[in-house]
Amino acid sequence: MDRYLPASDAVDMLGQRESTSVSEVGSHSFPGPTAVLFWRQFLATGLVFVIATAVLVLSPATVSTPIVLRELAVLGVGLTLLLAVNAFLLRATLKPLDGMTALMQRVDLLRPGQRAEANGSGDVANLIRTFNGMLDRLEAERGASTAQALAAQEGERQRIARELHDEIGQSLTAVLLELKRSVDRAPPDIRDDLRGVQEMVRSSLDEVRQVARRLRPGVLDDLGLASAISALTSEFTQAAGIGVTRRLDDRIPPLTRDVELVIYRIAQESLTNAARHANASHVELSLRTEQDAVVLRVADNGQGVDGAPEGAGIRGMRERALLVSADLAIGARPGGGTEVRLTVPVQGGRG
Repeated sequence: MDRYLPASDAVDMLGQRESTSVSEVGSHSFPGPTAVLFWRQFLATGLVFVIATAVLVLSPATVSTPIVLRELAVLGVGLTLLLAVNAFLLRATLKPLDGMTALMQRVDLLRPGQRAEANGSGDVANLIRTFNGMLDRLEAERGASTAQALAAQEGERQRIARELHDEIGQSLTAVLLELKRSVDRAPPDIRDDLRGVQEMVRSSLDEVRQVARRLRPGVLDDLGLASAISALTSEFTQAAGIGVTRRLDDRIPPLTRDVELVIYRIAQESLTNAARHANASHVELSLRTEQDAVVLRVADNGQGVDGAPEGAGIRGMRERALLVSADLAIGARPGGGTEVRLTVPVQGGRG
C-alpha cells in the first residue's frame, strides 16, 4: 500500500515543481544580451551624433549670434533628420520584442508550441531564441511532472478500486448471505423488514461496484477501448437519464494502453460535464479513424461554454491529451451546446 503516491500529494508536488521552475526562470536575468543591446544602441546613437557634429563642423554652415531665421531652419531640419534616423534604428531593432511581449501575455503550457519569431542573427533575435528555449524547457518539465502525477493518480485509483471490490464488496456480500439466512429463519412478522434491509445492502453493493468500475475500468483491460466506451455510455445513460448516440468505428488501429486510457478518461470527463454543467438532454459520442489519427468527438445539446473559464476537469483533460501528443479542442457546437474533439495521431498503425 505504501508504494503508491496519493494523487493529492502528486498534484501538490507538481505545483511545487512548476513554481520552483518559474521562480528560477524569473530570477535569472539576461545580463549578456541586455548589455550587448545597450552598447549597440548607444554606439549607433553616438555615431549618428558624431556624424551630425562633423557635418556642422566641416560644412560651410555657421551659427550667428543672434541666430537668424535661415540658420534656425537649417538646425531644425538637421535635428528632425537626426531624430528620424535614431527612431528608425531603434524601431527596427526593438520591434521583434513586441511579438515576444504579446506571447508572454498569452502563453499557456497546456497549449504548447507557441513561439515568438526570431529572424536574423542580431541581439534581439538571440534574446527571443533564448526565450523560446526557456519555453521548451518549461513545457518538457510540465509534461514530465504531469506524467508522474497522473501515473500516481491512476495507481491510487487502481488501489482504491481494488480495495472497494475485494474488501468492502466481499464484506457486503457476506452481509447479504447472513441476511438471507436470517430471512429464512425469521418469524413472519419481521421477515418483510429483513427483506427491506437485504435490498438496501444489495443496492449499496451495486453502487460500490459501479464506483470501482469508474475508478478503474476493468473492461478496458479485458475487452478493449470500444467495449469500455460502450459500457461507459450505458452506465451514463442509466445513472444520469441522458440519452447517448454512439458511433464506434470497428477499424480503430491497435493503440497502446496509455492512449486507450487517455481516450477513455476524456470521454468519461466529457460525459460528466454534459450532465453536471451543461444540463444536456442528449449526447453524441463517436470514435473513428481519420487519415493518420484516431478522433474522439463528444457533443451535447446543453447550454454551451459561453466563454466560461476552464475548470479543473477541462485542464485535466488537456494535461492527459499532452501525454500522448494529442490535440484537444473544446468549443461551441453548431446549433448549440458544447463539442469536445480529441485527435490522437497514429504512427505506423499504432498510437
